[in-house]
Amino acid sequence: MIKKMFIKLLGVVFSLLFVLFSINVDTESIFTLPAEIYATQDDLNVISSDNLFGKYVTASLSDTFEVGVNQEKIGKLFIKLFGIIPIKEVSVNIAKDKHIYVGGIPLGFSINTKGVIIVGENSVNTENGTQYTSKSIKLKNGDIITKVNGVSVCSAQEIQSALEESKGKIKLEIMRDEKVLECEIQPLYDKETQTNKLGLWVRNDASGIGTLTFVDAENNRFGALGHPITDYETGVEIPVNNGKIYNCSMVGIKKGKKGEPGELRCLFMQGKNSKGQIEKNSDYGVYGTITNKDGIIDENLTASVSSRVGVRTGKAYIVSSVSGVREEYEVEIIKVNYQPKESDKSFIFRVKDKRLIDKTGGIVQGMSGSPILQDGNLIGAVTHVFVSDPTKGYGIYVDWMLAQ
Repeated sequence: MIKKMFIKLLGVVFSLLFVLFSINVDTESIFTLPAEIYATQDDLNVISSDNLFGKYVTASLSDTFEVGVNQEKIGKLFIKLFGIIPIKEVSVNIAKDKHIYVGGIPLGFSINTKGVIIVGENSVNTENGTQYTSKSIKLKNGDIITKVNGVSVCSAQEIQSALEESKGKIKLEIMRDEKVLECEIQPLYDKETQTNKLGLWVRNDASGIGTLTFVDAENNRFGALGHPITDYETGVEIPVNNGKIYNCSMVGIKKGKKGEPGELRCLFMQGKNSKGQIEKNSDYGVYGTITNKDGIIDENLTASVSSRVGVRTGKAYIVSSVSGVREEYEVEIIKVNYQPKESDKSFIFRVKDKRLIDKTGGIVQGMSGSPILQDGNLIGAVTHVFVSDPTKGYGIYVDWMLAQ
């Protein structure tokens, strides 16, 4: 009898401990924390002092040591329950303090593609009537032609030149979903233009609007958008051969509504008035170098960078120029994911500022890349809006953007 009572009592105790653990320990945040993180010293101080992972969880950093030419600091973060029971051990690369210029202004992006994008198939008017070229594999809209007969191409003109120099079948190298494919095509002779044709519609440039996130004060490198520029017809990510950024003028705002995303309506003129060079278009934004700071950088608007482990739910601010000048608008971060892998949907926030809601309805297209600040530090950028609720959106950690 005593043994049974003891077992029941033990069960009750463990049940109570489990309830206390569930209520007071943020297990999701702990176990989604990657095995290796980058963090600033301020981030580590917040983890230690603010009970970031729960009331009964402590996080302490071991003695650090310096490695490499740049003397980077490395350490171990030990996460324990009640300061005794080990839960997780994380390697920490302590980032040096980085001060950046905060963005928040809309930019125009013009990109010349690395290769040409197939956007459709076309018939050729031959001596034997209308025909389509025969192909060794089925080509799809969004496929990117990178080479013709082993020679790199970046325009329709270069493809045509290759056709004029070749006889018989043409060998194309195609990029599709990050895989390289080969396709042989038998060109057809167009009796009207008197040229050989592949019977494909292609495009080699793209343009769009997005928001500048940051500019590195040390080297004028910039990051923007937080997600890639894609071809508007096929949706494929544009591979960059070269490109430029421009100041743009906002001519109107289409407010976002439930089920109907809004947009910033902006105009920009391409030409000699570019403000920088685009060098990379990735899943996590557009990157390059500022060559003309006028109208791009506000040297009075700077911030330190905070890594993702320093981000927490609660009050934050979006920096945006939807009013015509850079202003901060209050948002609430309602969910944080520590993410072992990169993603442009790192955390979820809700717009709280009535001024922004009255002006845009919340988050609209063109605001992607708008910087998000928490406690005066840059933590990330706006990437997506919830179509069902334009006051809610996703943000990407600035970690992922700086890594690009």
